[in-house]
Amino acid sequence: MSENAQKAYEAMQTTIGSDPVAGEWFEISQERINDFADATIDHQFIHVDLERAAQTPFGGTIAHGFLTLSMLVHLSTSIPVDDSYKDVSGVLMGINYGLNKVRFLNPVPAGSRVRATSQPVDVSLKGNAIDLTRKMAVEIEGQEKPALIAEWIGRTVFA
Repeated sequence: MSENAQKAYEAMQTTIGSDPVAGEWFEISQERINDFADATIDHQFIHVDLERAAQTPFGGTIAHGFLTLSMLVHLSTSIPVDDSYKDVSGVLMGINYGLNKVRFLNPVPAGSRVRATSQPVDVSLKGNAIDLTRKMAVEIEGQEKPALIAEWIGRTVFA
């Protein structure tokens, strides 16, 4: 185990159970939804056909659940980093290790603004790596129920 990993692990342990922290709002445009449909070859009408989607209970097009999930990477970049991480050094790389308990709770209408919240819930030291599990939520501006919740596990590898 590296000294850098040990120090980072100790710093991350202090954040477990802290309050969720929110990032900035970001618009999910119809163009982005269309681009995602093209990239994933998922052209279900509720995502891309404005007229047919208007006839559904959604009242218009909605983002793919997997688009909302994949936006976590971008949305998380605007979440302020906890001060306890400021002295962490020796990071070689960070990777997505996995997700637990992903739930799509509320559709994201095209044109809505969303943001992510993050709350550290678990950390484990794995040799020269640390797995940090964060409870993530994607909120929809003006709505009480979030679009999704998930536990996201990020692995940070240290020198």
